[in-house]
Amino acid sequence: MLALIGTLIVGLVVGLIARALKPGDDSMGIIMTMVVGIVGSLIAGYVGRAMGWYQPGQAAGWIASVIGAIVLLVIVGFVKRRM
Repeated sequence: MLALIGTLIVGLVVGLIARALKPGDDSMGIIMTMVVGIVGSLIAGYVGRAMGWYQPGQAAGWIASVIGAIVLLVIVGFVKRRM
């Protein structure tokens, strides 16, 4: 249970940092900000393992997680703009 709460808090912090660093209007609520942070961390972990930076089962670092969340925000922005 504490791991889930920790994941949600880290996801929120990563999502907030990513939204602050990426220019533009990313209007979304607190739940979507958490989701962006969590998915950004997952993206960073996957890419890091594929590049050999992380071992299997090792979590991505804070900076990589924020970069992953920013990449996700950019992709979401492109998809929204095309719709």
